[in-house]
Amino acid sequence: MRLLHTSDWHLGRAFHRVSMLDAQAAFVDHLEATVRAHAVDAVLVAGDVYDRAVPSLAAVELFDDALHRLAALGVPTVMISGNHDSARRLGVGAGLLGRAGIHLRTSPGGCATPVVLSDAHGRVAFYGLPYLEPSLVKDEFAVDRPSHEAVLGAAMKRVRADLAQRPPGTRSVVLAHAFVTGGQASDSERDITVGGVAAVPAGIFDGVDYVALGHLHGSQTLSERVRYAGSPLAYSFSEATHRKSMWLVDLAADGAIHAERIESPVPRPLARIRGHLDDLLADPALARHEPAWVEATLTDPVRPADPMARLTERFPGTLSLLFEPERPPGERDVSYARRLAGRDDQQIAEDFVAHVRGVGPDAEERIVLRDAFDSVRAHDAVREVVR
Repeated sequence: MRLLHTSDWHLGRAFHRVSMLDAQAAFVDHLEATVRAHAVDAVLVAGDVYDRAVPSLAAVELFDDALHRLAALGVPTVMISGNHDSARRLGVGAGLLGRAGIHLRTSPGGCATPVVLSDAHGRVAFYGLPYLEPSLVKDEFAVDRPSHEAVLGAAMKRVRADLAQRPPGTRSVVLAHAFVTGGQASDSERDITVGGVAAVPAGIFDGVDYVALGHLHGSQTLSERVRYAGSPLAYSFSEATHRKSMWLVDLAADGAIHAERIESPVPRPLARIRGHLDDLLADPALARHEPAWVEATLTDPVRPADPMARLTERFPGTLSLLFEPERPPGERDVSYARRLAGRDDQQIAEDFVAHVRGVGPDAEERIVLRDAFDSVRAHDAVREVVR
């Protein structure tokens, strides 16, 4: 059976305030074309369909379009909710959609109720484990401690129990939305840490033929049978080096796995550049980044004038501007408390200006700071008298 594993669509999400809806629509086009071109037998969507629990109307319309197109292909789709989704909202109409071949699994109680499909070699049971928030599902799974490992372990125990009762030779696929040990995170994923622990061991999924993971945005192979599809689009500059793709997985009669990556369309490349502003504007080696979306980190000792305006003249797609001014050796090793020791309010304020701008305030700015502090002190003195 040929599976197409994808996840983390995040419909409705923007990239540094730039709408991604057109790029997300292009991905839906690509998804449909891939299903047709590669004779896919089932599509797997491992959570975070939407970016918000209450998505925008435009995001809902795009999702509706995707569902209609997948249903029209006649290829079954198994989809779970992620930590960004509202499981209740995403699961509305699941029974009716199931009749059209769109199988939504958003309820923790349905973890051990698989979607069973067949091919020439027999049956394949697809178990959908939506994102399981430990504090909300601990009673459902009767765990002593509300942790990711405990609730996922309990869910997988139910999966194995159901699988053991099925006819011999039944192959199995699990969809899950979780942070599994060994996966590489980016800046785009929402923190799901509970009690200081977010990751669960990959061994928790032992006993099934393939595990289609969602949550982490980089396409990753944790083992031959445990993989992250990653997001089809980049949602932060930390994903600049990612190859956005889906997994095309062939599940053999004996449960053997063969997987290959299907590249996703890239609406615009990402680039992270760093250095003095004048160098960035003059370096011919950076010409390849001129059409890209750019994150620029300036290291000038003194913050240059109008840096964003000057950058966008050469790099019109500059969306993020950071400052990390070069400091004298050893300065960064001095703690904040030590820098403030023995300084009055005026000196602390002047130090802050120097830290942010790279150069301290001039004489007129010092007067402005002093007058501000004097005004605050006078106001506080009046309040004390009134009391």
